[in-house]
This record gives sequence, C-alpha cells and structure tokens, in this order.
Amino acid sequence: MPIKIPDGLPAFDALVQEGVRVMTEAAAIRQDIRPLQIGLLNLMPNKIKTELQMARLLGASPLQVDLTLIRLGGHKTKHTSEDHMMTFYQSWEEAKYRKFDGFLVTGTPLETIDYEEVSYWDEMRRIFDWTVTNVHSTMNVCWGAMAALYHFHGVPKHVLPEKAFGVYKQTVLKPTSHYLAGFSDDFSIPVSRWAEIRVEDLRGLSELSLLSHSDKGASIVEEGRGHRLYVLDHLEYDAESLADEYFRDVKSNVPIKLPHGYFPNDDTTRRPPNRWRAHGHLLISNWINEIYQTAPYEIEKIGERK
Repeated sequence: MPIKIPDGLPAFDALVQEGVRVMTEAAAIRQDIRPLQIGLLNLMPNKIKTELQMARLLGASPLQVDLTLIRLGGHKTKHTSEDHMMTFYQSWEEAKYRKFDGFLVTGTPLETIDYEEVSYWDEMRRIFDWTVTNVHSTMNVCWGAMAALYHFHGVPKHVLPEKAFGVYKQTVLKPTSHYLAGFSDDFSIPVSRWAEIRVEDLRGLSELSLLSHSDKGASIVEEGRGHRLYVLDHLEYDAESLADEYFRDVKSNVPIKLPHGYFPNDDTTRRPPNRWRAHGHLLISNWINEIYQTAPYEIEKIGERK
C-alpha cells in the first residue's frame, strides 16, 4: 500500500522517482479501508529534507499510511519558508483534537541546552502528555527521544566534550523485541549529537528496556507499557547527511572532526556508503506492524486503555 502525503509536498516527486508508492488525497478517498493515521512533529531545521526521509521509510510499509505534518504553534522556523509551513503543516493546537495510531517526534540541535531553557519546552511537555491519551504508539528520535525520556522518566542527558559524530556499530541486547525482528546481531547507525543517554541511567527503570547501544551511549530504548520507542540516533539519514553536516561546519570554520567510520578510508572526496538503509526500513516497518497488530480498529478508542 502507498503512503498518502499532502498534495503538492516537495517530497512527492522525489519519492516517486525512488519507486516509493505515493497516493494523492483524491485517490485515497476512493479506497474503502482505514489507513493508519501517523503524525510527524517535525522539529528539525531542514524540514523538507526530514519530510522526505521519514516519508520514504513510512512509504515502504505494506499498509496504507496517512501522514499528517505537525508544527509547534508558538515557534517560528528560521530555515523553512512560512508559506511551506502554512500550506503543508497543521499546528499542534489544530491537531490535538484528533487521535493518531502513530506519532513521530524528531530531533533538533538543542542537546547542549537545558530542557527548561528551551523556548518551547512548555508546549513540548503538553504534547508529550497529550500523546498518552491521543496516540497509540510514539517514536521519539534523537533530541525528541532525550526530551521524552526526561519528561516521562526523569532520565538525564549528559553533554559531551565533543560531538558524537559518525557511523557506529550497535550491540543488540534484546533480539526478541518486536521492534528488532529481522535485525542483524549488530548493525551500524549514524550518530550526530552533542549529548548522550548513559546506559547506567536506564538501569533500575523496569518499564524501560534497552534494545541496543554503542560506545556513544544508549541508541534504541523500548517502553512497552506506554507503547513508546526512543531512538537516539538517525536510521532515517540519507547517505550524504553526515557529509552535509561536516562540510557545512568546515565552511563555517566550526571545529569538527571527521565523522567516525563514515568516509571510505577517511577520504572526504569519496562517496560514503549507506550501511544502515535496510535497518532503517526494518525498524519503521516493525513499528508500523506493531501498531497495526495492537491499535484498536475504531480510532476513537485510542487512549482508553491508558
């Protein structure tokens, strides 16, 4: 089944060229099925690129997915045009009256700032609380995962002396988790953050299960009771994403090391291979399948069990 995204979204043509099945709103109306309602709270500066990355993974599902793009109501983005935001996004204040089968919260480069100092932290807290009653399953990514772990469980983030940056091999701890079905015994994942969630801070929290980690801290954490997944790193990244960050910082004279394990032989003139694509698709596919298996058919009943 294809993914349904807003008509005219820039990601539409790119997805079609990649062979992803995409459905227009007009075509979706003709199908007599209930698509999974997935919301994407996009906090990343480059929102258009993130839309494409997430829609690419969601569009690989055999189930029909209806994607709604959501923005913060009290925060103006500096890197994406207001016209784009007004055309394709709903504010959370508009969307909060709906129920969603799944909800994605992305990262944003705020790892070095205390949560309470983030200008929209109060709104984020309200959104996290809202997901308890209006969302069946939530996937929080990078800063979004750190913030959700802090909000729901008080897990602290630890600012690093230098940026964790590169492609790091992960150790799988819970291969029987439904979210890791089909995963290799180890896998690689892009890491790009100035803070970490330490494995020892998760010990003793019986509601949380650490699924994978690297020497840069926890990577994937599952919370079964709350149907939440915390992904500290970036399986959605394109092959060039870390290169774009590296060359951007070099051009701006920002101190940055070569991304670990990324460029072949650390040669920045060579194209880096994408060694995580399959696991990115697998994680999202497993998440969608888990939603399909456990969410009520009548979407209005979401939240009743909580």
